[in-house]
Amino acid sequence: MCNNGYQRPQCSNCEVQPLFKTLSTTTLLLLLIGFSAIVNSQHNSHWDLPGPYCGARPLSNQCCRGRQDGCSQPILDTICYCDEFCNRTHAPGYQDCCPDYLPVCLGIRPEPIIKKCYLNGRFIEIGETYKINCNDCKCQWMGDRMDLICDQQECIINSTLINIVNNNWNRYGWRARNYSEFWGRRLSEGISLRLGTLLSARKVLAMAPISPDYDARELPFSFDTRHKWRGLIELPRDQGWCGASWAISTVSVISDRMNIHLNSHYKPLSPQHLLSCNVRNQPDSGCNGGHLTRAWIFIRKFGLVTEECYPWEGYRTRCVIPKRKHAKESRCVSPQMQRSPLHRVAPVYRIAGEQDIMYEIQKSGPVQATMRVYQDFFTYGSGIYKCTSIAKEHRTGYHSVRIIGWGEEMQYGQRVKYWIAANSWGESWGENGFFRIRRGSNDCKIEDFVLAAWAAQEKTASINFKDPTSIDNRISNAI
Repeated sequence: MCNNGYQRPQCSNCEVQPLFKTLSTTTLLLLLIGFSAIVNSQHNSHWDLPGPYCGARPLSNQCCRGRQDGCSQPILDTICYCDEFCNRTHAPGYQDCCPDYLPVCLGIRPEPIIKKCYLNGRFIEIGETYKINCNDCKCQWMGDRMDLICDQQECIINSTLINIVNNNWNRYGWRARNYSEFWGRRLSEGISLRLGTLLSARKVLAMAPISPDYDARELPFSFDTRHKWRGLIELPRDQGWCGASWAISTVSVISDRMNIHLNSHYKPLSPQHLLSCNVRNQPDSGCNGGHLTRAWIFIRKFGLVTEECYPWEGYRTRCVIPKRKHAKESRCVSPQMQRSPLHRVAPVYRIAGEQDIMYEIQKSGPVQATMRVYQDFFTYGSGIYKCTSIAKEHRTGYHSVRIIGWGEEMQYGQRVKYWIAANSWGESWGENGFFRIRRGSNDCKIEDFVLAAWAAQEKTASINFKDPTSIDNRISNAI
């Protein structure tokens, strides 16, 4: 019995025959190699502790034959042994030899323990930090082994999710991609910095939609504003790592509709003007989201300069353009341009229902839609998007886009209807910056809150209403 309560296991025959008398040279060599492997395994967690232990005993009695419980040395808060019994292979897990037993008693020099982690073809030093996707990992000694300990953050890019989508193309109807811009970023960053639309108050969300008067049978099966108004529809912008889809989508819809109204490609308007100057009742930074209705109100009151006058910076700068309700032009930020006209819009209005949205786009141009974004949307590459069930368990956010048209496609014998929408993540994402999403099923709530406005220069509406006397009331409702 040891002084710390540890008791060595009992055996019916504690006498261990000397190895050198009973084994041939070849057998001895193989056995010694086995001993070396055991020493470097998990059976003894003290092999890396510096000694000497057996080497500190008297030369005449450094190593003992058979089982001799007194042939021991203190180590940490227990004891280790220098007798033959300590190195018994018939009882795995019971090796209790001193760390220097093999070199001192058997003349075997065990391989040194390499305190490094190994991953993807390279060694990682102890204490070194290594990044796997969006998670930081550190190589640490875990008592008896090296281990790479990683954060457990959810990343934007999930390789397993991409494989599931691509391996089930016939089920989901779209394909996923790994985007280098999103690799290494946390999902929380994507939600807060690549989206950027805040849900407005309940009374705003409940605003009554317009009621256009048209024959739904005359709506075509497919329609694309890029074809009807060639050269007048903006290409997708890139908002960067600034949660400003609220500003980008609003300004892009206005630019498109102004071009359509003028029937010429006018200079695009400035989303930076809106981001920097629309600060009332909006979040402090502008890049953490914004309210759509407040953006439309700002443009109606104060107008916007062109992008050439106020170039995109991707963050909220100090507003340098005065807010004057009746001003017709303003000085510019850019030294290449002195002054720019201020472009305003009529009151914003809401469109509800698949066919009403189609009619609005066909008659007046692109509209603004708010959608709920799930993790898998970041990886959209092509096809007709719909949310996957595996992505719905993770954090989501709201994003504003432009719907510019619609169409239909046959997928595995089924007719699938879709919207064509412009995102604001650059032209390298999706289908050259655009994406298609299922139509008529309100996928990702994209048909819930659709807005538009006419260019302020328009004298009359370009669409017909069932009750023309109620137009002003409806389009200003709750704004």
